[in-house]
Amino acid sequence: MTTPDVLAQPEEADAPPRHGHRFLLIGTKTVFVYHLPLYFVPVHAFQLISRFGLAQTLRDTYLKDLGENEDKQVYYSLFSEGHWPLQEIVDGTRTSLPVELERVTVDSSGSRTFTKILDETTATCRKEDVVLYQPLNATAYPDYLTYLAFGQGDEIHLAHQLAASPNWDEVITTVQPTGFQQTDLDHAAAVTIPAIKDPKGVVTKSPLTKGQSYEGTIGSRKVAFTAGRQGWWNHTSLNNL
Repeated sequence: MTTPDVLAQPEEADAPPRHGHRFLLIGTKTVFVYHLPLYFVPVHAFQLISRFGLAQTLRDTYLKDLGENEDKQVYYSLFSEGHWPLQEIVDGTRTSLPVELERVTVDSSGSRTFTKILDETTATCRKEDVVLYQPLNATAYPDYLTYLAFGQGDEIHLAHQLAASPNWDEVITTVQPTGFQQTDLDHAAAVTIPAIKDPKGVVTKSPLTKGQSYEGTIGSRKVAFTAGRQGWWNHTSLNNL
């Protein structure tokens, strides 16, 4: 069943929908979580990148399923029921959350289907593991395409920096990254790609082509990478009023 990004359908057809947060799983060596943002739903109007303590069963299930779908448009998310404030993770008042592992498939029309592949477990969270916590309150667009770098060691990911609305949400994993420093990744440093002007609006496909190499800058320092697997894409519900 295809569902909106913040709804998980219950097994019982006559039961009410469940509401909560979704966190995309990104990475294999170190698994990061990326909160699924929505511009016009206040409790979800944030970009958050962090690490959770995951049960070994959940981690193993995710990595096995990812390995079987590596070359497909398949994503992975944790659904956590309840509209609690993300600030609780950031300030340390929340130290755990119930999560269900989902496989997210995308059909030819772009509709997403969230399928539970593991029953509820408990994930732990620590404020010191938060990499980024940024409200979606920008009113302008950058001049050039801009992403936020995060990761560990040589496994580096890029999340599209969400400026003004409408926009698109995307996370990719890079291949053969050079010039990045761990301090960049620890604080989600902005990576500007000067060869590509920001479209200043929503697009329906990524400006980055998988397998193509790009040069960027972090401040005045040059970095480079090849675009790899896409771990998330959303240009629809992100912008819904």
